[in-house]
Amino acid sequence: MTKQGAKLGFIGLGIMGKPMAGHLVAAGHEVFLHSRSGVPKELTGRGGTACASSAEVAKKADVVFTMVPDTPDVERVLFGDAGVASGLAKGKTVVDMSSISPIQTKRFAKEINKLGCDYLDAPVSGGEVGAKGASLTIMVGGPQAAFDRVKPYFDLMGKNITLVGGNGDGQTCKVANQIIVALTIEAVAEALLFASKAGANPAKVREALMGGFASSRILEVHGERMIKRNFQPGFRIELHQKDLGLALEGARALGLGDVTGVLAPCRQADVVVVDHAGPHMAPQDESDPYVALVHAARVTDVRLTMAAGRVLYRRGEWTTLDTGRVAAHAREQARELARRAGDTLRPAAGGHPPVGGSGAARG
Repeated sequence: MTKQGAKLGFIGLGIMGKPMAGHLVAAGHEVFLHSRSGVPKELTGRGGTACASSAEVAKKADVVFTMVPDTPDVERVLFGDAGVASGLAKGKTVVDMSSISPIQTKRFAKEINKLGCDYLDAPVSGGEVGAKGASLTIMVGGPQAAFDRVKPYFDLMGKNITLVGGNGDGQTCKVANQIIVALTIEAVAEALLFASKAGANPAKVREALMGGFASSRILEVHGERMIKRNFQPGFRIELHQKDLGLALEGARALGLGDVTGVLAPCRQADVVVVDHAGPHMAPQDESDPYVALVHAARVTDVRLTMAAGRVLYRRGEWTTLDTGRVAAHAREQARELARRAGDTLRPAAGGHPPVGGSGAARG
């Protein structure tokens, strides 16, 4: 049960932040809002107050929530010009709900603590659907007393709320979550492609697997989307790559050589998807199985998926690529791979067929 009339701040009103802030407004709290892209009229029309800067939000609110894309964004919001830190007074609480570096989170917490304020890292899982439905999983790091004060507001935004440990532990938990999610998406994509290439109906394969030990939320939701060829964006692949980059950063910092080896498929990379419609650059939707396969590709691999006549071309570092040159190179390698496999590249006219549809090439 929340005490109505609390003075709350929310910075970052994108796909996730907007509905999350909306729940706080709907609960009757005084919510001060700021976003680089502007405050949606939908929120001010329901009682939210637009502020000109992050500092203004911090001056007016007792608890300040942030929800922005990446570590540099959080640092800018907290410590940049007219940032949160410049508007804080002793006794206030900062709650970062972004998914960022656990290492940098600990540094941010120390800086906020020096101002006499508490800091909680509280990344979420559940995506836009969870944000809209107030059903997010919230993984929290920070002091127990601060968690207890903020918990009623977390309850307005999520269902599964856990204090994992001290500052940084919430972000560490989120990184672990993203490792599992990314590798499971890859596994589901590989399994359904394998089933399709072998001549089985992937929809029936998924149905059978859902009743066994391989069952998972990823197989349930993303597996269905793969089969139905529903690739409407729900999460930007560039953000998923960012999260996996955090996993590698943490593994290296901890000296976990074996873990780094396991995470090698998660390496960030350029991706060019080549099909009969021509090349186009990532980011793509995370649940596209052909994009998901990039997590399994090695540094110079070309992955050919005959079912859709698509190729994933991967490089080990972020670079600006000549997509025409890469497309030609990828097609050349794809034809060679196809010749070796005894197949020919047969993209479907007018669009990609279902994973196991009549347009799928057989291996």
